[in-house]
Order: sequence, then C-alpha cells, then structure tokens
Amino acid sequence: MIERLVTLYGKRDGKKAVDEIEKLISRYQKLIKPEYYEMSEKDVILITYGDQVIRPGVEPLLTLKHFLDDYVKDIISTVHILPFYPYSSDDGFSVIDYKDVSPRMGSWKDIESLRENYRLMFDGVINHISQYSFWFKSFLANDKKYNSFFTEVESGIDLSMVVRPRTLPLIHQFEDQNHRLRYIWTTFSKDQVDLNYANYKVLIAVLDALLFYVQKGASLLRLDAIAFIWKEIGTSCIHLPKAHILIQLMREVIHKAASEVILITETNVPHNENVSYFGNGEDEAQMVYNFALPPLIAHSMLKGDCKAITKWAKTLSLPSDKVCFFNFTASHDGCGVRPVNTLISDEELNDLVKSVEKRGGFVSYRATSDGGKSPYELNASYIDIISDPKEELTIRVKKMVLSQAVALAMPGVPGIYFHSLVGSTSDVDGVKRTGVLRSINREKLNYDNLKEEMTHIGSLRNMVYESIRHLLFIRKNEKAFNPYTKFSFIDIDDGVFAICRKSLDEKEQIFAIHNFSDKMVEFTIPDFAKNSLYELVKNEKLDDEIIKIEPYQVMWIKDKK
Repeated sequence: MIERLVTLYGKRDGKKAVDEIEKLISRYQKLIKPEYYEMSEKDVILITYGDQVIRPGVEPLLTLKHFLDDYVKDIISTVHILPFYPYSSDDGFSVIDYKDVSPRMGSWKDIESLRENYRLMFDGVINHISQYSFWFKSFLANDKKYNSFFTEVESGIDLSMVVRPRTLPLIHQFEDQNHRLRYIWTTFSKDQVDLNYANYKVLIAVLDALLFYVQKGASLLRLDAIAFIWKEIGTSCIHLPKAHILIQLMREVIHKAASEVILITETNVPHNENVSYFGNGEDEAQMVYNFALPPLIAHSMLKGDCKAITKWAKTLSLPSDKVCFFNFTASHDGCGVRPVNTLISDEELNDLVKSVEKRGGFVSYRATSDGGKSPYELNASYIDIISDPKEELTIRVKKMVLSQAVALAMPGVPGIYFHSLVGSTSDVDGVKRTGVLRSINREKLNYDNLKEEMTHIGSLRNMVYESIRHLLFIRKNEKAFNPYTKFSFIDIDDGVFAICRKSLDEKEQIFAIHNFSDKMVEFTIPDFAKNSLYELVKNEKLDDEIIKIEPYQVMWIKDKK
C-alpha cells in the first residue's frame, strides 16, 4: 500500500495518505461484520433500479422487495441495485450524495431489508459526481477543503489525444463564487464532473464512501467507468498505469477491512483492454464485465452464424483461478459495440446498426480523434435488438431465451437485467419524454400491471419469464456451471455456439448447445459417454448417437461419469 501511494502522490503526500487510510481501515474493521462466502453455480445477479417497480403510495425499494420475494427469491442470489443515492440526472449516475438513499426510493432501512434474503451489489460511481453535490458546490465556493477536488484545465489546452466515450464537450465552464470561469473536466456530461485523483484527499473521501457501502451490506462493489479515473494531459486518459494502481490500492484497502468483498470493474472498451482489469489475477478486479458478449450474440442472431462468437470465445483465458467473467446481455445502458471493433468487420457492425434502427431503436455515437464519430452503443431493449417486433411471438421468445441461455452457460457469473427477465420491449415513449436515448431500456413499471402481464398465459412477459426461470433452476443445481470450472468451445456447425463446462472435480460435464440458425442441425458429441447423455432443458435421456437441435433451440446435455 505504501509503495502504491508513493507512486501516485510522492513521499510526502503518500505518507499522509497512508496515515489517513490506516485510520479508515481501523474504523471500518470495527463496523463491518465479516461474511465468508464462496461464489458457486447458485450465483446469479439481477440488475435492477431501486425504483424499477412502483406502486402509488409505497416506497419503491419496498415494492422491489415484494417483487423479488414473489418472483425470484428461489432463482436469484444477488441483486445489483443501480445507484439509489440522491442524484440529479442519468437515472442515478450523477450522484449528489454518496452516503444517502434517494428519498424517491426509500431509506437505508429498505436496503437493509433487501439484504436479509439477497447478497447486494452497490455502485461505486467514483469517476465523477454531480455538479449539484456538496463537494462541487464547495469547490466553486473556494472552500479550501475541496481545493483541487476536480480536474481543472486551462482554456484552449490541446486535449485531442483524449479518448472520448461521448460526442459531448470534454470541458465545461462553471462560474465560481468570485465570478471566475473555471474549466472543468467532464468525461460524460456537464452534470458529471470528474474527480481529481491526483489529490490524495479525493482518494480518502472515496475510500470512505466505498467502505461505508460495505458496512451497509454491499458484498460486491461495481466500479463504474473506472478506466477513465486517472487523467494526464498529453495522453489518452484511459487505462493509464496509475488507474490500475488506484484499483489495486482500492482492493487492498477494502480487503483489509473486509476480505470477502468482490470488486467488479465496468469498462465498456475493446475486449483486450477490458480484461486488463483482472490485473495479475490477484491484485485488481475479481470480476470483469464480459462486454463483448452482448453485441456478439446480437451479431450471431442477425446473421444466423456463430463463427465470430466462437472464434472470440476460444481466445478467452483467465490470469488465475480466483477471477471470473461477469456475463450479461443487457443492462441499464445500451448494448455497447466498441468491444467488438476488432471482432467483427465494419460492414457487419453497420448491418447490426441498421437492423436496430429498422426495428425502431437508436444508436449512440462517440467522438473520434479525427473529429468524426463512430457507433458507441445500440439503444433498444435486448429482445428488440436480437429479434424483429414483426416476427411471430414464439420465435421472439425462443431468440430471447437463447440469448439468456448463452450468458448462463458461459464461464463466470451470469447477470440478468430486470427488463430481460420480464420480457420488456423498447420504451420509445420514454425517449420522447426525456430526450435521452438510453431511456428506451430504463422504463419504470407499475408493479400490479407487470404482475398481471407476467401471469397471463401466452403473453410475451409470461413466456420469457417462465422460460428463463426454468433455465435458472437447472443452472443452480449443476456443479459444472460453477464460475471457476474448466471450459472449452467446440465447433459443431456455423450456426451453433457450443460450450463445454466441467465440474471442479471433473466428474460431471455439460455440453451447452445453442442454435442461432433457422435450420435444424444434426451433430454428434465426441468424447462423451454415449450411454449416459441427458438433456436437462427438456428433462429427457438421449439414446441416439446423432442428436438434432431445432432452430433457436437450447440444449444443455449432461454427461455424468
């Protein structure tokens, strides 16, 4: 820890930081109750807003608990509650106060009640904070305590090398208490002012917030937009060495107070850059978002061809047996396409963009260094990204369930977005109402209406939910789906994505087969015990050597030795 702090801040400030961090650790060690837990095949994370489901007159977090207890208690182990702190924009990601719960959602008591039945993931939105936060207001008021809390640059300085995730300005002007213009770094928007980690006091304040989350019940901490956290003029200001040192330091400090906490990094960037946040397998993130997976599934579904996803999957490797991927297909954000910029061709990406726009979705862009722009993410509900609203309902359901089955079968821990679980389609009216493209996949739902739709036999919501629920039941009881088991990817047919998973003791293995094509495929399974194959999804024994898989069908075939 000392070495890292000296590298970041020099000997004098590094020593000051050590003293303050040791006091933090000592204080929180007394407040945090140790929770020893080992991730297993039973772990599935539901991604949801705190006010995802609402009832008039009832606190949203309490309504969320009712939904969870009624519909997912037996299939979901962990709930990722997206930022539930007081905020000013971006549905929670412009945090005003790190240590409070938004009165729109409820209270810490409501968070604690969720903790009774579920492990919780909190967001560390620590690259930036709201312009309406006390920290930034104090900065503009020239409060010495908050001097240099934010990244200030001179007007007209050359920042052309900075990698941009948006087309919005990187620098915004703010007027301070003395009517002086201050030029402040804003990676994502004017309402999300970047913190200045070159000031060690910022690190201390943020560590205090993260440890507070652990005290309040967070078993997992998601580090939002962490790739942009360290700035150096004249560089790309993304993935800088000191950003990795900061993550290493955060992990070391948090684990001194609570060794069981899992850090997960959110870095929506090309795959090779993304996996760098595993570090050496023991010093950075324990889980990394598998950002290439959602667009690759969408591409495979559009083309009915799995060559690209299979080729990519065969390159997957982990630096140790202590880390794993976080596999998801959708989240509160759009479906990012930067992670596949070297995995599919520009023409193939353009086809994917056009298909989403044709189906009523949108595309967000980022600024490029040459002054142009390129696609950054697809904005639509995931079911509308991978299937056409004009298709037969049964085909749409099959495609949606197929996409989720892949995430469940991939090596690592699966995450399911609330709207994916309940079969939500694109909320175009939400975009019209807010003017924000991401609103298309962030609709807040009336709980009673949702419950009625989910229980209506034959409805889209009912079929999607019941089908995914069935897969989750199977997954949680199969040792081969442990996050840390061995895995391989097998070639069967261009239209099929096939994953082989083995239990830790290698006594059981599952051959997860996913047909992305509109044709039946016949295949045999090499090296499997032909007399003991069992198909888990349909719950039937396989007697024939040649196996047939229908269009958009999922087959999880178990071989028990």
